[in-house]
Amino acid sequence: MSLRKHPVLTAIAALATLTATQFVHAEVYPRESMIKAEKKEAGGGKGVLYGEYAFTRDMPKKDEAIKEISWLTLKPGDSIGYHKHVTNEDTYIIISGTGIFKDKDGKDVPVKAGDVTIVRKGESHGLTATGSEPLVFVDVIAEQ
Repeated sequence: MSLRKHPVLTAIAALATLTATQFVHAEVYPRESMIKAEKKEAGGGKGVLYGEYAFTRDMPKKDEAIKEISWLTLKPGDSIGYHKHVTNEDTYIIISGTGIFKDKDGKDVPVKAGDVTIVRKGESHGLTATGSEPLVFVDVIAEQ
């Protein structure tokens, strides 16, 4: 079926293209331009948390749900202490390495590449790098 023979389909296709080009807004944060930071004893943990931030919590607009997103790295044996998220939620997407995630109930759960952890508003969590390689993860903090 040719779109030329069906004006309604042609109009729908044109509208879809116009809508996609006019209203889609994407943000790209090249890794080389990310904000680098080192946090000692993050959340009351041990060692140093190495971060590369697309943006930090003070940068988004009030109505934007994602408040911070970053690549984070913990060296073997280092940790983010068990801490509470009072106003926001936090997600870790494990990229490489292994670790122990302390969940909202204080239970230790092994994590590895491909695992995703979530802590909701009012809940606590922590993370320790347990393997011989650094634990690398993407961190997304959101707030409604």
